[in-house]
This record gives sequence, C-alpha cells and structure tokens, in this order.
Amino acid sequence: MVLASEIRNGNTIKINDNLYKVISAEHKAGTAKMQSSVHLKLRNIETHTFTEQRLHPEERVENIEMETVSMEYIYHDGNDYYFMHPQTYEQFSFTKERLGNFTSFMTPGMKMKVELLEDKPIDIVLPKTVDLKVTSTGAGVKSDHGSAMKPAELENGIEIQVPQFINSGDMVRIDVQTQHYLDRVSK
Repeated sequence: MVLASEIRNGNTIKINDNLYKVISAEHKAGTAKMQSSVHLKLRNIETHTFTEQRLHPEERVENIEMETVSMEYIYHDGNDYYFMHPQTYEQFSFTKERLGNFTSFMTPGMKMKVELLEDKPIDIVLPKTVDLKVTSTGAGVKSDHGSAMKPAELENGIEIQVPQFINSGDMVRIDVQTQHYLDRVSK
C-alpha cells in the first residue's frame, strides 16, 4: 500500500479490483476552504479506457510492482500481434485494438517493453519514436530554402516528408504520434 501523495506518473495501482496505469498525478495544495487532493488521470489496463480520480493525500491505494521485459515482435496473425520472451522463448500476443495505430510502425525484430504481472503480460509500453529505413525518395534539390522537404517512402509503406539530404537506405527517426521526421540515425 502506498499513500496517494506518493503516486507518480507511470505507476500501476489497483483501485476497486481494477488495475490502472497512472497517466498523470497532480498534487493540489489545500486552501483555507478546500482540502488538499491528489488528482489522477488513469488508464484501465484491461479495458484501455481513461478515467480520473481524486484522492485525499493520506488515502492508501495498492501499488502493483510490474516486471518490465524487452520482448521481440515476431509476427502478426489477423488481429493478434505476437511477441517473444527473450529468456523463455514463450510467445505472447496483444490485439490490434490494444496496439492502435502503432501497428503500422511495427517491423519483425523490433524490441518493445512488455509489463508482466506474475509472468503474465499485462501491458505494453509503446515507444514515442521509431527508427525506420527509407526505401525510396527522390534526389535532393539545392535551394535557397534550407527547410525544403521531399517525400520519402519508409520500409513499412508510410510516406512522410524528409529533408533534402536524406537518401534511400538511410535510417530515420519518426515521431509515432505525428508521423513526422525527427532525425537521421547514424548506422
């Protein structure tokens, strides 16, 4: 058990027999008329729905210790995406609904962090960026504008805009949320 005032972003807690991932924990100081409180934004690990909760700072909740293991994405079959545990070679799956739009960025061999509770996969930590190879892009054009961009197709089939100096075969870092180029990755 942990005090509500000790809850931090990323913690996994149990409230009313449900497991929640803490998205944000905001500690509000009290005033003369209002008591202090802890405002939590939570994601239900099982249903993937979001909720908010206000707790008194002295209230106790169950803190769940999760084991995090880097697993390798190996393949998908219909709606299920399979990952392999590096020590036991056991395979686990997550549904397309759980992975969301991130499935378009997944390539076999990609390492992702999976959270386990009693050796059972409970949640997956989706990266904010991915490194992908440029499969095709046009030749760079010299211009007065250093910020000129050109289209490039990535190994996963997504087309994005990249700077003129990027060539086919280069590895680039992409922001998953915005699908924008961030940086060229050295080989």
